[in-house]
Amino acid sequence: MEIKNILASGLILGFFGILGALLVSGTEQQTREIIIHNERMALLNQLYELVPQTEIDNDFLQHTLTLDAPEFLGISNTTAYVGTQQGKLTAIVFEATIPNGYAGPILMLVAVDSTGTLKGVRIVSHSETPGLGDKVELERSDWVLGFNGKSLTDPDEAHWKVKKDGGAFDQFTGATITPRAIVNSVRKALLYFDREYQEIFKRYLNESREEAQKKSPKQADVNAKTEAQVEARNEAQNPS
Repeated sequence: MEIKNILASGLILGFFGILGALLVSGTEQQTREIIIHNERMALLNQLYELVPQTEIDNDFLQHTLTLDAPEFLGISNTTAYVGTQQGKLTAIVFEATIPNGYAGPILMLVAVDSTGTLKGVRIVSHSETPGLGDKVELERSDWVLGFNGKSLTDPDEAHWKVKKDGGAFDQFTGATITPRAIVNSVRKALLYFDREYQEIFKRYLNESREEAQKKSPKQADVNAKTEAQVEARNEAQNPS
């Protein structure tokens, strides 16, 4: 009798142990999915701040490219988010990293439209000094909005610097290193766009065409129109 009671108790304890493990596992999975969803929505909100949703008709996060250009974007294997509307390429948002910020790496988003003009810059993460370097955050100051509408020719190369170095961009009182590093990094992102424009979009078109062919012929037609638009722009920029 005692043996049966011991076995019964063991089975009951084992059952509740398994049940508890399943509940914990399910809760962790649900929490993980919530975190991933929240991170995705936060990223989308930042992207739409730079490129309004009304200007594109695709999902930024489903049309991405992985780029390996550490000399221009700070580190290897960064992401570019491509926006299109009615088959035309509208903008690219580059992830760029400054490895040597004053207090550590600085991650930012740099949005460039199809003409090579900046739509905007946002600082995603940093470890800069509170009250000084953290003014790069839009929530702290409007300094980062000074990049809106700028390009490689506006200002010219000699003035793509902070004012303390003879350039066109403001710095912060008591904090020049951070603004200087960001200005330099943004210009490098523009240089990368300017030099690799054709290859970036060619790759995007190829990858999106392959994806579209798997999904629907209609989307393949949209990508064909996009390719024609890119080729027309390239011919206009490089007349024979």
